[in-house]
Amino acid sequence: MEALQTNQLTKTYGKKTVVDSVDLHIPEGTIFGFLGKNGAGKSTFINMVSGLIKPSSGSFEVLGQPEKRLESIQKEIGVLPDYSTFYDDLTAYQHLNYFQKLVKQSLSKQDIIHVLTQVGLEDAVHVKVKKFSFGMKKKLGIAQSIIHQPKLLFLDEPTSGVDANAVLNIHALIKEIASQGTTILLTSHNLNGVEKLCDEIAITNKGSIQTQGTMKQLREQYQQDIVIHIHHRALSEKEQVHLQSSFTALVEKIQIGETDSEIIVASKEYIPHVNKQFVRQDIDVFRLEVEEPSLEEIFLNLE
Repeated sequence: MEALQTNQLTKTYGKKTVVDSVDLHIPEGTIFGFLGKNGAGKSTFINMVSGLIKPSSGSFEVLGQPEKRLESIQKEIGVLPDYSTFYDDLTAYQHLNYFQKLVKQSLSKQDIIHVLTQVGLEDAVHVKVKKFSFGMKKKLGIAQSIIHQPKLLFLDEPTSGVDANAVLNIHALIKEIASQGTTILLTSHNLNGVEKLCDEIAITNKGSIQTQGTMKQLREQYQQDIVIHIHHRALSEKEQVHLQSSFTALVEKIQIGETDSEIIVASKEYIPHVNKQFVRQDIDVFRLEVEEPSLEEIFLNLE
């Protein structure tokens, strides 16, 4: 079953279209990255499919239920908004205890502390939120979004404003939550993190999806020339000239150095042939790396 699917989902405010005819199909148990610049409609999309605002047109299903029956499964949805607000004079524990009552949970004190420990707030269980840093508030927001063990979790910028160590902890937590069967849709400007975390990615611009696929599919779609970096044993000038001439008919561009060379070919099918040339000429290869476009490069090229 798909955890979320949308059909031509659209949201307009007056003459401005914020989300424009979005079709998404997200299988259960996946981590799905939903990317776009500020103002691309990401948060509006989450607000629609989580029931906070009504679509202007189109339809969607969440956990197999249509929009009109969304209320029946809202307890199975968790949401971390980009900016969470809290009560300054309540502690982290008091917040979660209050929230679990709102969603009609019956967690023990130990259960609540376990959730706070999961997100790295074990030392702030009884600290009032007014003393929290921005990063600590972000962690508390995540704890609040998962306290009822949702089947579908929306994380809107889960690592914005937190330090590098906290980013790594949050990424590990996201993987752990997903491993337990929860489907996660996340938005983030941390493209390196999205590349490592997500099973599939959609990139949106001005409310419309520009491209979608796994990282492998996106790389294949947007990679042009194949750049091969080779670190090899030291070559004499004569060996360098001979090696370069042997590649004339095979490569688009070549730069042979004393210990490091760069070769550009038109297709990945040529990579084994490049390696064979080094072997034929009895040149030891210590490392061969194929340069692939990062998610950041793909994202920027779409703008």
